[in-house]
Amino acid sequence: MKLGLLALLLLAMGCSEPGVTDISADELLARTTGDALILDVRSAEEFASGHVPGAVNIPHTELGARLDELGNDRAKPVVVYCERGRRAGTAADVLLEGGFGNVLHLAGDMSQWRSEGRPTVAPPPVVDVAVLRDQASAIFGALPDVARSDSNAVSPEKVRLGRMLYFERCLSKNQETSCNSCHPLADFGQDGEPTSPGHRGQRGARNSPTVYNAALHVAQFWDGRAPDVEAQAKGPILNPVEMAMPNEDAVLELLRSIPGYVTEFAAAFPADADPISYNNLALAIGAFERRLLTPGRFDAFVSGQDDSLDAAELAGLQTFIETGCVSCHSGPAIGGGMFQKLGLVKPYDTDDQGRFEITGLESDRGVFKVPSLRNVAETAPYFHDGSIASLDQAVSLMAEHQLGRVLTPEQNASIRRFLSALTGDVDGSYVADPTLPESGPTTPAPDPT
Repeated sequence: MKLGLLALLLLAMGCSEPGVTDISADELLARTTGDALILDVRSAEEFASGHVPGAVNIPHTELGARLDELGNDRAKPVVVYCERGRRAGTAADVLLEGGFGNVLHLAGDMSQWRSEGRPTVAPPPVVDVAVLRDQASAIFGALPDVARSDSNAVSPEKVRLGRMLYFERCLSKNQETSCNSCHPLADFGQDGEPTSPGHRGQRGARNSPTVYNAALHVAQFWDGRAPDVEAQAKGPILNPVEMAMPNEDAVLELLRSIPGYVTEFAAAFPADADPISYNNLALAIGAFERRLLTPGRFDAFVSGQDDSLDAAELAGLQTFIETGCVSCHSGPAIGGGMFQKLGLVKPYDTDDQGRFEITGLESDRGVFKVPSLRNVAETAPYFHDGSIASLDQAVSLMAEHQLGRVLTPEQNASIRRFLSALTGDVDGSYVADPTLPESGPTTPAPDPT
């Protein structure tokens, strides 16, 4: 990465070397208005504890190997900061040998810099890790290895069949769209579109949420009209805007015409006299989705691994809790466990009536299912209509409209730092494209109408 600033600031105490010029704080500030690059050669840990705004951190032990990151203009001035003269002197030698001819030096340490009222980037607030873990464990609990269901026991045969059906484009009228089209498993289960294209390019009114961890939710769809992932799987196939199959019988006719699916359904539902049914299709897809869980570093922290989150991420978790985000975003999915009015404290402008369209209850007007925040840094755009492009904006809007709070830029950044730590691990072998059965001689042809 080229560091596109105009001067290098190597800040050090007591390191007058041949070719190195001392510079005072006032001179530094005067020289660095618009033409400064601050290079701090302390360790990453020391840098994280507080540094001058705009400083770039390359530890002195790595500087020789990383000189190219400083750009090709060796005539630019360089100022050294380290708080230890020997390190700064070593860094100055490396810079001079590397062709930088104008090396400057700031006398004094970070405490002097602060005591003189100079700006610094403050270190993250100190958190009590044990207390924070206890809070997190109580609020979120542990992510299970499978989202179990009393009505749909997960078996290897069901999962195998469900994976095939999830990727099967023949389940759409024009045989071009599958579950994976709108919920691509290789991209954290979300297609990056505000709303997703379906049959003949039609689009619905709502954003397609990620399918990862969805089986943990209280219900499915933004309005909660399906109680579980099995019921949800039945909807898009018959929706005229999405996959547009005319009816269940047409789906079953297609599946029975493909010899491979006859075999797979029989293996997944051995107790059924007629295993190919629309309900069994949904059970198979649901079984596959019940293992689409993404454990990550946050779960390692909750389980007791102190070093799985860095200081800024721990501070972000504390800010997330103290701000009140956990009033909605709790449980193993970090959301998805309740419904809430959008604009609970401050009205939010949207024409979508949310759950009211399902229940007809006035109390459900503008109410939506709270989304999970797992992998949220990877699943933009945001909100029910996909209208919010950035996580920065989404965090600010939620704080304002749901909690009545206006976040400072530092609070917003802190929360986002934690949210980025919620990106989990996807089991690539589990979600790999399967080999699908070949069509039979009587399999219906695609219908583009």
